[in-house]
Amino acid sequence: MVRTGLEIFIENTGGYRGCRTGFIANHTSVTGGLEYGWDALKRSGIDLVRVFSPEHGLYGTEQDQVPVDGQPEFDFDLVSLYGGSPETLAPGMGILEGLDAVIFDIQDIGSRYYTYLNTMCYFMKALSGSGIEFIVLDRPNPIGGIDVEGPLLREDYRSFVGLLPVSVRHGLTAGETALLAKDLLDLDLDLKVVAMEGWGRGMLFPDTGLPWIPPSPNMPDFETALIYPGMCLFEGMNISEGRGTTAPFKNIGAPFMRPYDMAGSLNSLGLGGAVFRPFYFKPSVSKHAGKTCGGVWIHVTDRRAFRPFLTGVALAKAAVEFYPEASFLHGVYEFNSDYPAFDLLCGGPSIREMILGGAPLSD
Repeated sequence: MVRTGLEIFIENTGGYRGCRTGFIANHTSVTGGLEYGWDALKRSGIDLVRVFSPEHGLYGTEQDQVPVDGQPEFDFDLVSLYGGSPETLAPGMGILEGLDAVIFDIQDIGSRYYTYLNTMCYFMKALSGSGIEFIVLDRPNPIGGIDVEGPLLREDYRSFVGLLPVSVRHGLTAGETALLAKDLLDLDLDLKVVAMEGWGRGMLFPDTGLPWIPPSPNMPDFETALIYPGMCLFEGMNISEGRGTTAPFKNIGAPFMRPYDMAGSLNSLGLGGAVFRPFYFKPSVSKHAGKTCGGVWIHVTDRRAFRPFLTGVALAKAAVEFYPEASFLHGVYEFNSDYPAFDLLCGGPSIREMILGGAPLSD
């Protein structure tokens, strides 16, 4: 069984006892015995002054792109790093005063657009030159540390859903991402990564023996995390990604879609590790709320062979080819209105432009 950086750190806190500490965390910060990280740190003698919560809040109560406020009260300050403006995404220097160290411990899911590691990088930039130590308690990349998919992020497309020039499915852990960010962003930062024990790059989350705690409201299980690098692309289209259903990202659709046509076309492509089942659903919230949508349910039949980003692009391409009503959204997405959301997610415009230009999937 894998032992996380949190458990290793708790056993070796001698040099940090009494240290005035900030903690970037949410409810995925737990020990093997399911004790929350903030409780375990205090028990081990850490002077926990302030906790910083990411998008969705400390307990993952808020939906995507919803400002987080009105969180529970504790005997430490609880500060949201996701408010109603871009300025809330990183801490001001005033709120860092008096801290000797800041610890990061959140379970990521291995996709560039998932915002928790971007929150970490924003915080690292804010700490640069401050003399405050930054400690990352490493956790597994749940979809593995070998397979990498999708284009690199173009520098001019940096946003809260992409800050570092890595692929969409990046294969990195939080600790590795922090080391990369320090180098690429040229940060003046005292960075320490507390490594895991027992993790191997070829592991998927079920191999780790760790409990799955949904890191956000629409990430209920490991298979959703595996599918997410491709299905999240539909946040940039007028097609439901299944939010407002019991299986977000596993089913996509819209009122104008014909399920059997979509499923038949996608199954004929021979995409590895997946079968597409024609399906109808009615989202309770988000896009097409209260309307019956035709679409497909993605069944992963081989986790090792499945390529989520390729699958997402194939679905988007099929939707545009079959339905003139299918379109790419233009508006504010994660505080950015400069580019279409689909382009921000892809890290540039090329995939959207090729889809609209009728390029074959192999391209």
